[in-house]
Amino acid sequence: MSANLVLLHGFTQTGRSWAPVLAALGEGTYKAIAPDIRGHGEAGARRPIGFAEVVADVLEAAGTGPFTLAGYSQGGRIALHVALAAPERVRRLVLVSTTAGIDDDRERAARRAADEALAARMEGHGIDAVARAWAAQALFSTQSPEVAALAHEDRLRNDPANLAAALRGIGTGVMRPLWGRLGELTMPAAVLAGEHDAKFVALGRRLAKQLPDASFTLVPGCGHSLPLEAPEAVATAIRGWRN
Repeated sequence: MSANLVLLHGFTQTGRSWAPVLAALGEGTYKAIAPDIRGHGEAGARRPIGFAEVVADVLEAAGTGPFTLAGYSQGGRIALHVALAAPERVRRLVLVSTTAGIDDDRERAARRAADEALAARMEGHGIDAVARAWAAQALFSTQSPEVAALAHEDRLRNDPANLAAALRGIGTGVMRPLWGRLGELTMPAAVLAGEHDAKFVALGRRLAKQLPDASFTLVPGCGHSLPLEAPEAVATAIRGWRN
């Protein structure tokens, strides 16, 4: 059975992180799937990990029909790859706290080196320590204790070695920037970012400006993790386009 809604999770998470958004949408509203991306959860051991392989996984999991595609952070970058690979399949695009990549060569090389160093550190620690170190970033500093607990519980479903492989294969540092191709994505798009997530507010506004048919929504009082912090806002972006 084909899905009409596909949800792609962020780095260190799994498809279960979309549960609050699915609850906000309402049971039975969509034929929705939230697959674990290679390197994560039940797909943690799948190799190789690269954008081509992950795109193929998503399209296979979605079935044969058109679908709305939503991606958060890492999942948003993957969503852009999916939409570019099969624009005829993607009816709507919802991009949450994400980017089309790093277009400055030096900055991208620096990020690639930083990602490699992080991957090496991950391989030397257990998942609890890795999860807590990832959550300690300023990116997540505005989360409530309840949201932080949900995020931590989900991260524990991962294995550090698999996360390291994902970082090396589909991390921002190894991703070719897609800014120059956004004009190809003519399907309606919604871009969301949290008020306290300044870096991704700027990136989100840039995405919305360069996509041919896009809107930008600033979600007040929130940071980076909108599917957990503001599931109703994400659901509204999806629900607003129901056919």
